[in-house]
Amino acid sequence: MTKIGKPALIINFKVYREVEGCDALELARVCEEVGREFGVRIAVCPPMTELGSVARAVGLPVLSQNVDPRAPGSSTGWVTPSMVRSAGAAGSLINHSEHRIQPRSIEECVDLCKGSELITVICADTVKMSSQVAAFRPDFVAVEPPELIGGDVSVTTANPRIVENTVEAVKSVSHGTSVLCGAGIKTGKDVRTALDLGADGVLLASGVVKSKDPRSALQDLVAYL
Repeated sequence: MTKIGKPALIINFKVYREVEGCDALELARVCEEVGREFGVRIAVCPPMTELGSVARAVGLPVLSQNVDPRAPGSSTGWVTPSMVRSAGAAGSLINHSEHRIQPRSIEECVDLCKGSELITVICADTVKMSSQVAAFRPDFVAVEPPELIGGDVSVTTANPRIVENTVEAVKSVSHGTSVLCGAGIKTGKDVRTALDLGADGVLLASGVVKSKDPRSALQDLVAYL
């Protein structure tokens, strides 16, 4: 299994126009170059249509943006963990705030991902939800208050207690699960604050993907790791 280093920096490309087609691979290569420059392994989550092409072309941990609770078989339009693994990805986000699923489905996804030796990153919007999903023993729980996602105010500024409380809650349930901080993270100072609050890394998107200069944005982020 390809590992995600700590402190962890995961860039979710989402489905922005900036990463349609070959632009996804271009950004992934920038992430790889900046990571090599600073000695950091940046993980990336390209659009689903580009997952295989990006995973085969870069040496970074590449994660799917989603998996469905389905094993290989007679189903149509679903994305199975087995397919994600076969595409060359190292893991997957699960239950992102923009792609919510029910707790039972989250657990099924985690179990199937473990069976395919995939890294699991479960997103949660509250401390309570973070504690609940930690019981599934994922590799990471990423706390992201949905009202701050894509905004200009970092969760580390707007609600630092949610980061500290999530770390405490998750570790009390699953000591081996790492905690990520997301929502509004855009600068290296945001990253540093997240780490100082006890997080093991960050999950972010627009601060890099929609930046006029993604390379500079990445360099600023990793400089504080």
